[in-house]
Amino acid sequence: MQTASKIILGIDPGTILMGYGLLSIEGKKMEMLDMNACRFSNKLNGYQKLEQIHEIIHNLINRYKPNYFAIEAPFFGKNVQSMLKLGRAQGVAIAAAIQAGLPVAEYSPKKIKQSITGNGNADKLQVMHMLQQLLKFGDKPAYLDASDALAVALCHHFQQDIPQGLVSANKSSDWKKFLLDNPSRIRQ
Repeated sequence: MQTASKIILGIDPGTILMGYGLLSIEGKKMEMLDMNACRFSNKLNGYQKLEQIHEIIHNLINRYKPNYFAIEAPFFGKNVQSMLKLGRAQGVAIAAAIQAGLPVAEYSPKKIKQSITGNGNADKLQVMHMLQQLLKFGDKPAYLDASDALAVALCHHFQQDIPQGLVSANKSSDWKKFLLDNPSRIRQ
């Protein structure tokens, strides 16, 4: 178990709404520092929105001094143009974190939901309710993109807290057991 204090900045990227959440970890105590979403004006062109994303991330890093940066990976949708915009937003956010010298981690939406709720298919409201229980905050955010970003930060904490030797040992023994139980499945 990690006991050192740390701050994790989580981002739910977007060019219409970008959620951010900051989580403080001190020993076993977890506390939400901030959670919000930035709505970008549709009067701005794509490049102006990217500039704002960079500026917002830069300002959050300067204000809270996080130790880690975690971001939600884009999911593959049917609209290619939306995917390109989302990828650019994610890239600019990552670049701001790298520029500040932060280690970057990326998690799929399914991994984040699984980590927070135990169900990789949970909806945004279920994730938010679980965060309320885990982090003891009351009010629902105006946009669920904010709680999604906080979930990214908490997912990163949970992923760091898994002893790596334990994970690889379990995988190895599972395969060994499977092969011992199913010798006919081995191809020579």
